[in-house]
Amino acid sequence: MKALRYNGPGEVSWDDVPDPVLVEDTDAIVGVDTTTICGTDLHILAGDLPSVVAGRVLGHEAVGTVEAVGSAVTTITPGTRVLVSCISACARCRFCRERRYGQCLGGGGWILGNKIDGTQAEYVRVPFADTSLYPIPTVLDDEAVLMLSDILPTSYELGVVNGAVRPGDTVVVVGAGPIGLATVLTARLYSPGRVVVVDRSDARLTAARQFGADVAINPDTDDPAELVGVLTDDLGADVTIEAVGLPETFEMCARLVRPGGHLANIGVHGRPATLHLEELWSRDLTLTTGLVDTWSTPTLLRLVRSGQLPTDRLATHRFELTELTDAYDTFAHAGDNGALKVVLHK
Repeated sequence: MKALRYNGPGEVSWDDVPDPVLVEDTDAIVGVDTTTICGTDLHILAGDLPSVVAGRVLGHEAVGTVEAVGSAVTTITPGTRVLVSCISACARCRFCRERRYGQCLGGGGWILGNKIDGTQAEYVRVPFADTSLYPIPTVLDDEAVLMLSDILPTSYELGVVNGAVRPGDTVVVVGAGPIGLATVLTARLYSPGRVVVVDRSDARLTAARQFGADVAINPDTDDPAELVGVLTDDLGADVTIEAVGLPETFEMCARLVRPGGHLANIGVHGRPATLHLEELWSRDLTLTTGLVDTWSTPTLLRLVRSGQLPTDRLATHRFELTELTDAYDTFAHAGDNGALKVVLHK
């Protein structure tokens, strides 16, 4: 089959690779119909994730059709159209029993496109098929469901839930990429008083307003701390959510949050960020980090089906699967071309 192979920092290629085969009785083989590229994939290309070795097939998001299942798989059958979750769950270990599937000790967690070959390919092997694949209602199209592989549960669980967003809150989202915009969408489920988005791209700030942001700030032209202070009587935001993964954006979130507030980190960080405890130690802050667990996927799937989460609006650029290298170039230069999620169809 053909797949996108990682060849070391800055290098990928569309190559012939061996077809995946069933390894464990709990595996499934899925034919990939639709996939996408994640910001984490760009971090891999930047060399930020040494766990990804040269030769790995990238990708951890897909919608596809089940081709084969192992003898122990009981809820998924060949021919079923499924969502491939970015997180695989053994469902038996301590962390899986606590719904912390991202921390799975039984061979799961974030393994697709990381520790095993991933979804940017014609076929993918999915471990723990019963708990890592989700049958898709026929009324939903691939693009709407694809966003539930990663960015919707990530933004919801790590940003909105960990940030403890409540009705009336002032929520500041730093970063208006796909994760940041998905955070705006899911934060709206909790009726915040206002959602403020900070980004250096005017095109992405325009998108943020379209996704429900009340205020959009470009820090190159306006001071976020000053504007958030005006909105909050100089208290600061109730919740700040970091959705970029840079030291300066994390530190901005720490400056913008009020005493007793929540700072929720979503971004993948490749460099150290300074936690200014000399300033923050007395401010009663709650700081959360984490890898998505995907416990919310069934709920989010229902919300997409009911029309409460218009996830298909996140797809802006479309390619054929064979054009993956072109899609990477487009996604890597999203600030120039307005790309949010690039979608690849078979």
